[in-house]
Amino acid sequence: MNYEHKVRREIADWEHKMFKLPGWLEKTSKSISNRINHLISPKVHNIITSTVRSIVRTALFGAEYTPKRPVQRALELESADQEAKELFALYQKIAVAEGAGTGAGGIMFSMVDFPALIAIKMKFLFELAHVYGYDTRHFSERVFILKVFQMTFSGPENRTKLLNSIKHWHIEKEQWLSDAEYSKNMDWETFQIEYRDAMDFRKMLQMVPGIGAVAGAWANYSILEEVREFAMNAYRLRRLHDQFEVGG
Repeated sequence: MNYEHKVRREIADWEHKMFKLPGWLEKTSKSISNRINHLISPKVHNIITSTVRSIVRTALFGAEYTPKRPVQRALELESADQEAKELFALYQKIAVAEGAGTGAGGIMFSMVDFPALIAIKMKFLFELAHVYGYDTRHFSERVFILKVFQMTFSGPENRTKLLNSIKHWHIEKEQWLSDAEYSKNMDWETFQIEYRDAMDFRKMLQMVPGIGAVAGAWANYSILEEVREFAMNAYRLRRLHDQFEVGG
């Protein structure tokens, strides 16, 4: 089996898992998350929501996350995948250490963890783009990163739309050559709610006295793993399409 065939099979498995009906654990987690949500003050939720919006807007319209890593267009897909895994290992260690440290500090330090974790994920995604040969100085590439980010934390209906965008990015990217229209069309409310709800169960456990450090480390470890899985497969889809186009 050649490497490209292996990747296509892994992508098919990933898509199947993405749209699989939630099992008992997922349903239970969601139920507990909803209960915890009612115990958290609106002020805390507002902090989370405004943080999500602020950092995502920075990623889209600023240059803070553009990495120094060169755009590695010449890497074969197998080499890019290997480098992506090494990059992920580094960022996962950073995320785990950050989650354990803030989790040990209780609820106030956990509030610091929300923006810190989003920033870690964004930095990872920007560097990952360069590993796969896509230059984040282009606005369309930053929009792609946001769509990957959204897809990771969205519900099934929105995931379907986002996956379709990613599969047809060679067409859709033409409308995102500048930021003139993007901010007008962005559904910030849906994005923020879905992201917050996807995070709640794991991250709220971080605020429980006595288990905060362990819960924080576990939450950040598993959350960054999800980002890696979605992002790598999204970029693999693009690389496979681009290779096919070049190959004729």
